[in-house]
Amino acid sequence: MDTTARIFITGHRGLVGGALVRACTRHGYTRQLVRTHAELDLCDQAAVRAFFAQERPSHVVVAAGRVGGIVANSTRRAEFLYDNLMIAINVIDAAYRHGVQKLLYLGSSCIYPRDCQQPMREDHLLSGRLEATNEPYAVAKIAGIKLVENYNRQYGCNFISAMPTNLYGENDNFDLTGSHVLPAMMRKFHEAKLADHGPVTLWGSGNVRREFLHVDDLSEACLFLLERVDAGTVPGELINVGTGTDLSIRELALLVQQVVGHRGEIRWDAGKPDGTPRKLLDVSRLKQLGWVASIPLEQGIRATYRWFVEQGELGLALRSGH
Repeated sequence: MDTTARIFITGHRGLVGGALVRACTRHGYTRQLVRTHAELDLCDQAAVRAFFAQERPSHVVVAAGRVGGIVANSTRRAEFLYDNLMIAINVIDAAYRHGVQKLLYLGSSCIYPRDCQQPMREDHLLSGRLEATNEPYAVAKIAGIKLVENYNRQYGCNFISAMPTNLYGENDNFDLTGSHVLPAMMRKFHEAKLADHGPVTLWGSGNVRREFLHVDDLSEACLFLLERVDAGTVPGELINVGTGTDLSIRELALLVQQVVGHRGEIRWDAGKPDGTPRKLLDVSRLKQLGWVASIPLEQGIRATYRWFVEQGELGLALRSGH
């Protein structure tokens, strides 16, 4: 991929999109195309087609989406299904219609069945029932994966899909009603530290296991895929992106607590849902292609907490993740 490529990065103000912008800048890609939601509503098909016709991007990364944790997924189910479906349909179809050279669609590890064999391989897709708490989001992401696969088959496109594991890092969403587990923990421990190290209550049993990838690692993986992996290289054009290691939520809580410097009690509300029992990606396909993650979890959490504090602590807590 030439450094003069016109790369359209959707969702550039979010966690993933922001990291992609930084990575492109580091690697010398100077012709990035970005638009805010106010400038371009990706759920508006006519607006998306007009944008592609005018700007003619050569490469596209679909990083925009309606995202959130268990609370957001459980209470805004229609939004999560509709918005993510429309974004995938409109952007992927416009990329085909306007001759985009390469498209990378970003999904999520929640596409795999709730009781999936561990670690989860790409060929486990559609092999069982989804986790109920995030089913609408997962269905929309699966539809995007199948659009990529079938636009390649029918129209000869060069589109691929990447499935990241749980992400965290700079520019994350710290709103407790919409955030994922790691930033929510970080905010809770930080607030409790400021309140004389009072107790912190966390959802669930703490026994479920999760894998975490720093968003800067993901952005590097995305550029690797754009530059070196084409449609037809792997079955279904689907590639997992993760670290290949996981830990329990209880272990994660102790690590985040240590990094933040909170010395109070951790309480577990077992009446709240745990979600999927375990989510660990099999990343052997990506390793065979030549890429592995490089940011250790503790190092990444420390960098994220420094950023959170430097940016104004709770002034960021209510920022949107989109």
